[in-house]
Amino acid sequence: MISLRRACAADVDWLVELYGSEDVEPFLSGRGARDAEALAAEVEQSEQAPEVSGRMLIEVDGLRAGALGYSEVNGPSRIVRLEGLAVHPDFRGRRLADHAAKLAQRYLIEELGYHRIELACFGFNERAIAQAERSGFVREGVKRKAYLRHGEWQDAVLFSLLAEELPDG
Repeated sequence: MISLRRACAADVDWLVELYGSEDVEPFLSGRGARDAEALAAEVEQSEQAPEVSGRMLIEVDGLRAGALGYSEVNGPSRIVRLEGLAVHPDFRGRRLADHAAKLAQRYLIEELGYHRIELACFGFNERAIAQAERSGFVREGVKRKAYLRHGEWQDAVLFSLLAEELPDG
């Protein structure tokens, strides 16, 4: 049973460990929260204003298995960004990220009323690109050498999903 739930203060240390892991951190945006203070602030913001931002946990049978976040990009146009999707190494190989992305899509579109979900992955992150495509996101293009990460300029592959593209079910 895969589910999403809003992160709480008791999850902050686990999030620090997940996002700081040597096999997760290199694939994440350089601007994301990583330390306990920044993640605690994100969790608090998520609890106070869930309609504009969130830090969610991916759970499998009640066990923490991963995390993702979202933040509003443009309120009037109902655009939100999905970000920081990471699965703990102990839970990889089960397509949890695909299922979690689909749950997040439903939540963001059906419950929060967003029209467009955007996401970006580093061009070198082949797993994330494949996962985005498997979970229904449409590739829109490449932002060439857009981000300085790990001492090198990196491309970002841009994706979106529109409300009318959300599969039934």
